[in-house]
Amino acid sequence: MADYKCCDCGMGVKGIICASCGSELEHASLVKDDGSEVQISQCPNGCGKIKSPMCCGHDMDVAHDKA
Repeated sequence: MADYKCCDCGMGVKGIICASCGSELEHASLVKDDGSEVQISQCPNGCGKIKSPMCCGHDMDVAHDKA
């Protein structure tokens, strides 16, 4: 499971769930045509993907569960 935390203010989010199938979204990266990388959260069952959370004007850092 991927948790997201803002490196500026410390706000965090945990357990983003797919509304279609109920699975927890997984952290991933998407390489754009210009070579830049975008952080995304995607459904492991292929339902779709979203831009990963942002806070304080930038992508939140990913902190993986230590369990």
